[in-house]
Amino acid sequence: MSADAASATGHPPAVEEPPVIATPLTELTGVRHPLVQTGMGWVAGPRLVSAAAEAGALGILASATMTPDQLRSAVREVRSRTDRPFGVNLRADAGDAAERVRIIVDEGVRVASFALAPSRELIARLKDAGVVVIPSIGARRHAEKVAAWGADAVVVQGGEGGGHTGSVATTVLLPQVVDAVDIPVIAAGGFFDGRGLVAALAYGAAGIAMGTRFLLTSDSTVPPAVQEHYLAAAVTDVTVTTKVDGLPHRMLRSELVRALERSGRASALLKAVRHAASFRRLSGLSWAQMVRDGLAMKHGKDLTWSQVLLAANTPMLLKASMVDGRTDLGVMASGQVAGVIEDLPSCAELVDRIMTEAHRTLAGLPR
Repeated sequence: MSADAASATGHPPAVEEPPVIATPLTELTGVRHPLVQTGMGWVAGPRLVSAAAEAGALGILASATMTPDQLRSAVREVRSRTDRPFGVNLRADAGDAAERVRIIVDEGVRVASFALAPSRELIARLKDAGVVVIPSIGARRHAEKVAAWGADAVVVQGGEGGGHTGSVATTVLLPQVVDAVDIPVIAAGGFFDGRGLVAALAYGAAGIAMGTRFLLTSDSTVPPAVQEHYLAAAVTDVTVTTKVDGLPHRMLRSELVRALERSGRASALLKAVRHAASFRRLSGLSWAQMVRDGLAMKHGKDLTWSQVLLAANTPMLLKASMVDGRTDLGVMASGQVAGVIEDLPSCAELVDRIMTEAHRTLAGLPR
């Protein structure tokens, strides 16, 4: 229908949706396109998730930085904004994981994703309720384990991905996992466009998952000044450090990161105590609970006490940047793709661009 005809009939012109590529991911989750917006703490809230879902991707709510009541409210807000499928990301090791699973089941959420491998029992409980279970993994053996326990699909994140990450590149890890399991594999780490989607599909993936690319959209709630910091970054400005919480963590270089990397143990411990005190006030956790959480991460790892405290309150360090806009005081988890992203499209524009480019790339391949 032309714009003139639409005006004459009183109906708005139809919006043409981008072309579809059906894969096991779209069939499993009911989304239109094989794209996943990952569950980023303080970033993947109702506004971004609903916008991603409306665009035809699988939006994932980040629940680790929410209380159970906030999670239930966020799920309902997404529901009020869209009737398309979406998911919730959970911490499998959280003390209230069972309560959060109950909320997901009660509210009819389509997908549960996990940053750490969930237990066999947790997977079974979700599957019995008809929830699709998609853990994120960083090694082939982890994919084999959760597949044997009944996971419906896995997100495979290579070392290019933001946040806690491994050392194996996506192009090496992805084919290993595809060959090792017989469930859909979603590729993450280094993806931002249609060419990357086609490359992932060629490796045998069922789709791609993106965090940094969705963080850098106009639907993201990340403060504009922080987004500008990401857009200004070069590929070499995205680093991996163990100084924040003792684990390899990919993020943008910031004043805090530089200070931690320069600090001796005493200075680092003082900074960690200050941040921990702030997070304790925000979260309502006791010092004992925070130390217990930090020790859980310390188990089997050679962490200093400053790293134990930072591990327990990393969410506060993320909030400082992602919510409060304090790039000088917080950490900015980031994939390496931040160095090649230059704009802030809406989720709808981004998805349309990726799918159109993917079809154009496929059409241009030699036959």
